[in-house]
Amino acid sequence: MNAKTVSPTSLEVDYEVVPDNGAKASVVSLPALEEAQGHRGLVSSTIEPEAALRYDPQAIKTYYKSRPLQVLRRIIAVLTPTISFALGVWSDSKRGVVVKNDRRRAIRLREILTNLGPAYIKIGQALSTRPDLVPPVYLEELTQLQDKLPPFPNEIAYQFIEEELGAPPQEVYEELSPEPIAAASLGQVYKGKLKTGEEVAVKVQRPDLRERIAIDLFILRQLAGWAQKNFKRIRSDLVGILDELGDRIFEEMDYIHEGENAERFYQLYGHLKDVYVPKIYWEYTNRRVLTMEWINGTKLTEPEKISAQGINARYLIEVGVQCSLRQLLEHGFFHADPHPGNLLATTDGKLAYLDFGMMSEIKPPQRYGLIEAIVHVVNRDFEGLAYDYVKLDFLSPETDLTPIIPAFAKVFANAQGASVAELNIKSITDELSALMYEYPFRVPPYYALIIRSLVTLEGIAIYIDPNFKVLSEAYPYVAKRLLTDPAPELRASLRDLLFKEGRFRWNRLENLLRNARNNQDYDLNLVLNQGVDFLTSERGAFIRDRLVDEFVKSVEALSKNILHNFTYLLRERVGVTAINETPAATDEQQQTLEHIKRILNILRETRGFDPTQLAPQLAQMLVNPGLQRLGQQIASQLAQKAIARLIRELLVSEEIESTQDASLEPPARISLPARV
Repeated sequence: MNAKTVSPTSLEVDYEVVPDNGAKASVVSLPALEEAQGHRGLVSSTIEPEAALRYDPQAIKTYYKSRPLQVLRRIIAVLTPTISFALGVWSDSKRGVVVKNDRRRAIRLREILTNLGPAYIKIGQALSTRPDLVPPVYLEELTQLQDKLPPFPNEIAYQFIEEELGAPPQEVYEELSPEPIAAASLGQVYKGKLKTGEEVAVKVQRPDLRERIAIDLFILRQLAGWAQKNFKRIRSDLVGILDELGDRIFEEMDYIHEGENAERFYQLYGHLKDVYVPKIYWEYTNRRVLTMEWINGTKLTEPEKISAQGINARYLIEVGVQCSLRQLLEHGFFHADPHPGNLLATTDGKLAYLDFGMMSEIKPPQRYGLIEAIVHVVNRDFEGLAYDYVKLDFLSPETDLTPIIPAFAKVFANAQGASVAELNIKSITDELSALMYEYPFRVPPYYALIIRSLVTLEGIAIYIDPNFKVLSEAYPYVAKRLLTDPAPELRASLRDLLFKEGRFRWNRLENLLRNARNNQDYDLNLVLNQGVDFLTSERGAFIRDRLVDEFVKSVEALSKNILHNFTYLLRERVGVTAINETPAATDEQQQTLEHIKRILNILRETRGFDPTQLAPQLAQMLVNPGLQRLGQQIASQLAQKAIARLIRELLVSEEIESTQDASLEPPARISLPARV
């Protein structure tokens, strides 16, 4: 194993020793290493453990509890420039200086965040994606936090490369840029070329990284715990949220973990149209050095440069939204840090994802719960939405939802059709935050990273197109999932969407099909096959019975219209007036027929609709036992309707005849003249 470098205040946390071949060896405690160096708590800055430290909040707390002066110095280091900046902004405003256009203040804010370290740099990165919140001058400066931070010396980077890969950089790489081409919060990147000729990006971790992040997390965690104890209005698990963030950041400092994330991301999403995931070169990757495929591309926040290459930046945002939906709602493994430095438009018009250090996962119950929540918002079912928040752990099961339901209605009153400038994910989140403060909501830890990911992506979208509607772009995917996903949770959502008080809502089905066909993965044949399987199963009994009723009504309405038109022709053109004119279909039946016509038109216009392929598929369906039973059920109901109608007609005609007989007077007696 190679020697490592460590900073002066390494934490008392267990870590795994990983040899050069990547196999795990024994677990060692850091205090033992400190004692071996002749110190206790402070280690000379020449040795660092060979594995990334796992985030252990209790070990960090134990370590810093015994170092109050070090913590106090850090608090002063954070508060001094922050208070100074706030006072400067206040002073400028009092003197009439337009603060939002003051580049000096914007530069100063960027410098403060840079000096405070990685945790605060990430805050600045999040703000740099919100043109709707941050003035342009500040936005321009904060954007530099994505990849234009001050680099650390090459000597340290080269030392890390040699220690991690077992050889000096000149022996590992054919070429390596003399200076880093980008420097971010956790590391800096060099452009290189392998001995085999491939162009690569070589990412090297910053020194003293864990200690700077750990002390900030400790301070924030102590503050969060104090706030939760002393402010009863705070019901969210602030400590849990910070621990979730801590887990993700510590994982991000392990480049082997990042490489594994990249490969998993490729397996799940690399097949999506116009999504590109760079290759990881494992033989040149270890804990603090990552070598991956070099991507030639342009940041999404530079739409003019992208357009100059003949690439549609808005289309790439649509690709990003669709990919994010699959991350959040399909597989649950999502990129938790999609800032503009991590999303590039490639020269051939694809969306390339970079930096897979900060990833997170959503469990299936939460994924299905989010889809159900979207359906209930679209459906204006705020009672259902309130129960969704119970299932998503925002509300306890015993919570009284009576006052919360109208509050939801107020938040989402104008959700449909609103422009993104008026109502977007950020504005909805803000309004929900106010609602959560008023009612007994608690924010689960997993939610914070989801919102961070969505809000960041939406910020990039707004930057490119202020009228971009992320929610509108999302619904075709949700519609596709509702129509094709066999999961019981989504079948229940489909039932809730299509039926209200036992009545089938054709307009909802029409809207679903129209939206779903706009999704690039929508497969009409799959929908037909799964639809038949579901309708003929026990799980589909509720929808099947009501669809049969609707189908019978439609056939009855169609037959009424045919008979009405036929008798009308006989009376008007042929002149046969003895035949009574048959009544036409009712308005409700006529509307159902119109919906069915429109649905058939939607299906004909859907990508993948091919009558030549549909015929054999229908032939296969006809021999399906379940479908045959369904046909028998329809035929039986039609026969029952016909018999009932015949009996009704006979009874009505007999009643009319008897009424007429009863109303006739006795015939008058005719007197004949006497024969003469």
